[in-house]
Amino acid sequence: MTDADPSVDDAVDALDAQEGWQAEGFAARVHYRGAGDRYSVEYYAPSDCVLYWKVNGDEEIAVPVGRESVPDPLRERVRLDLDEAGIDPSIEARVV
Repeated sequence: MTDADPSVDDAVDALDAQEGWQAEGFAARVHYRGAGDRYSVEYYAPSDCVLYWKVNGDEEIAVPVGRESVPDPLRERVRLDLDEAGIDPSIEARVV
């Protein structure tokens, strides 16, 4: 976490309080499993963006994936988590 921008700390801390999310410095991460697929979802406070990673079965390799390949229910859950943390949920759709 940084001392320079309290909003970065606040956003990450707010997500860390959400079920399943874990703070890691200036970012927060959550893991989801559904329909046989596993995803790691990361929110980066400095750039105010969300990245999706698809995780292989042995959880050793994760590759970034485009939003269009992420199931809609997962994307909706992420938007709800962002909103509950006081983060604009529309950033979930931001192209990085």
